[in-house]
Amino acid sequence: MTQTIGNPLSWGARQLNAAGHALGNAARHLGGDEAQSLPSLRPLEISDLTEALRLGMRDFGAMRGDLVMATILYPIIGIGLIWATLHQGALHLIFPLVFGFALVGPVAALGFYELSRRRERGEDPSWMDVFGVVRAPGFGGIILLSIGLAALFIVWLVSAWGIYHLTMGAAAPASAMDFLRAVVLTEGGRLMMMIGIPMGLVFALVALSVSVISLPLMLDRDIGLPRAVVTSVRLVLRNPVVMLAWGAIVLAGLVAGAIPFLLGLAVTLPTLGHATWHLYRRAVV
Repeated sequence: MTQTIGNPLSWGARQLNAAGHALGNAARHLGGDEAQSLPSLRPLEISDLTEALRLGMRDFGAMRGDLVMATILYPIIGIGLIWATLHQGALHLIFPLVFGFALVGPVAALGFYELSRRRERGEDPSWMDVFGVVRAPGFGGIILLSIGLAALFIVWLVSAWGIYHLTMGAAAPASAMDFLRAVVLTEGGRLMMMIGIPMGLVFALVALSVSVISLPLMLDRDIGLPRAVVTSVRLVLRNPVVMLAWGAIVLAGLVAGAIPFLLGLAVTLPTLGHATWHLYRRAVV
């Protein structure tokens, strides 16, 4: 069925009204339905990851025109942040900034979970249905976890800045080539990598553990934030090899999407978002 916005003002008013009701309900149900127990989990194998990716690419292929246009905002924001970094003498924070997309990527992919959920139910969603997230049973928990991941992103940037000052000094690099040369050829640069890369992986592991299925779970069920996070962590602990492989796939996809001036995120982000929904459906009973 064809969906249209109609009058922009009335459509916007309806969306704001729905969001207001959703926020009100969410504030009263942050703990979810207390009668619900923790969801049961299935064991995962590498084949589950490949199948989730296959289904994610299928969903993206079915809606790629709308999704590329809807997702192009993320590269624009990223390019703006990098431009600001360059003009503020913070060239050394570009890599931590790009890497940090992995920490907040699950939040950026929320709308794609919703589109895959609707396709699974036999609907024919359009990009406007990403706003259906505000009606999710666990929307309050989604908001809180999103704030938490954003805070983790900021802590990571501050940590990266501190590591640079500790190992390379307070002076900002004069150019990208000077910075790369210092990283590769100086003792301080090698020390920065020895400290910064493992620390970045720890941040990524924390983000993966708390969010890999908690966001789609709260989108799908009235489970509340604490139970959703516990379920996500349980999944990682029970399937460490498979989930580390999934984290590597997500990180590689986001890095690959970031290389061509972040424009590739318009493809990799929705694909990974759809795939994450299908991984959730394979993991949770």
